[in-house]
Amino acid sequence: MATRAGLLRRYFSTSKFSSQITAAANAAPNAKTEPVPSTTIFISGLCKRTTSERLHEKASNFGEVVHARVVLDRFSGFSEGYGFVKYTTIAQAEQGIKGLDGQFLDGWVVFAEFARSRTPPYSSSRENNTRQDEMD
Repeated sequence: MATRAGLLRRYFSTSKFSSQITAAANAAPNAKTEPVPSTTIFISGLCKRTTSERLHEKASNFGEVVHARVVLDRFSGFSEGYGFVKYTTIAQAEQGIKGLDGQFLDGWVVFAEFARSRTPPYSSSRENNTRQDEMD
């Protein structure tokens, strides 16, 4: 009975806010999209002792590497456990993914996939109001 009342309330509601909630609820918030193929691949599962040179050496077995970078912790100087490899072509990047995904590197199993673009940082409403004030 409670669901019927909720449906009736939603049906007869004229609030814009409720329609936005319904639309947001219907959208899949955790739906993962496939990364767009690019020349850069993301490597995860790296050992803390893995260096950029070692990653470059291993990745160059599957194509011409422009550069390879292991992301390091600022304080310890050790690997954060992931890195990026940039190939010259998308076809070589695909070969790199096929060759590196699930393989051992410095004793650890690594995973490879196309790198995703960064999402823009969250901007608060306060920042937006400040920008609007500056424009006026």
